[in-house]
Amino acid sequence: QVQLVESGGGLVQPGGSLRLSCAASGSIFSINYMEWYRQAPGKLRELVATINSVGSTNYAGSVKGRFTIIGDFAKNTVYLQMNSLKPKDTAVYYCNAAIHRTSGYDENYWGRGTQVTVSS
Repeated sequence: QVQLVESGGGLVQPGGSLRLSCAASGSIFSINYMEWYRQAPGKLRELVATINSVGSTNYAGSVKGRFTIIGDFAKNTVYLQMNSLKPKDTAVYYCNAAIHRTSGYDENYWGRGTQVTVSS
């Protein structure tokens, strides 16, 4: 079994910052990449940022320059540093990981999400 647990969400004023964390645990041999997605009410889930095991990153255009994804693959953990937050960043943020399990299989896992609300 593998679990992903997100934390760090909350209420923040526009222009503020938050740092999300996602920790993976369980029968993990290695992690190929980790990602952050978000889903706002009434909208589809969208990819926010990706980081792979060699540190390459990609960002959605809407967050580029404001968000930074940081991976600590030795600790099976990924962070999302969010600066200059805007009301449109309000969403549930989900962690996703592509994991090579000790069983030898590659599987994809999701966390349960953490709410981020940007409002004055």
